[in-house]
Amino acid sequence: MKLYKSACAFFFASVFFLHSCNEQPETEQNKAGEKKEGFSIKEETVNFSMDSVTSTSYVVYDENKTGIRPVVLVLPEWWGLVDYPKSRARQLAELGYLAMAVDIIGNGKTADNPEAAGTMTMPFYADAQMTLRRLNAAIAKIKTMPQADTSKVAAIGYCFGGGILLNTSRIGLDVDGVVSFHGSLNGTPVNKDLLKAKILVCHGAADSFVPEQDVVAFRKSMDSINANYVFKSYPYATHAFTNPAATETGKKFNLPIAYNAAADTASWNDMKVFFDNLFTSK
Repeated sequence: MKLYKSACAFFFASVFFLHSCNEQPETEQNKAGEKKEGFSIKEETVNFSMDSVTSTSYVVYDENKTGIRPVVLVLPEWWGLVDYPKSRARQLAELGYLAMAVDIIGNGKTADNPEAAGTMTMPFYADAQMTLRRLNAAIAKIKTMPQADTSKVAAIGYCFGGGILLNTSRIGLDVDGVVSFHGSLNGTPVNKDLLKAKILVCHGAADSFVPEQDVVAFRKSMDSINANYVFKSYPYATHAFTNPAATETGKKFNLPIAYNAAADTASWNDMKVFFDNLFTSK
């Protein structure tokens, strides 16, 4: 445990500068509540307690769809619950899921620069058990909704969100599947007795914040326990490759991040296949 805490101290200091993602401005195409042919997207704000804070999270679903449907949580980048994770939740609702973009930070807190974002999110890497408790609270809340198929629950996360999903999955997060988009790979040690989720990692091959040695170490640890995981690597994709605002944000803060439309589309399609297999097998 002491060795793990020491390793984490180095990792947390590094992550302050490394893990940058971006807010996507709302567009006419992804506005909440927009009615598309065959869809009637309903959005709700839900509040619930997580430790000493209140989560103000965003739930969205297609109210034209009847009956229960699988649940997918969306974990944000280190900016907190801005519009980008909400736009992804809306896309999931259009696919037929009950989606919750989670205010994991709590109290609606967000950041608008890397320094503030790093300070805000560092505790979630430092204390994986605290992060797990907060995710469990979010899962418990979404399961109370009448649209929820409580037997089918998964989560996706971007950058910070992807990293903490992998960390908590390795220590027992009780979901069927997890998808990490350009998230950190290493943190909590893997435990075959605790890992319950099937995992899809969507990684940018040109992500300088997640070096090849991290990829090798992650795959080696997963293989050591015969974990059920899929690792996808997208050519020429840097960190934050799914976010259309990444290129502009990278220039603003002098960070090596950029949007990659091909990798964005490919990773979303890989996620859809992963969920189809995950939920139809239950």
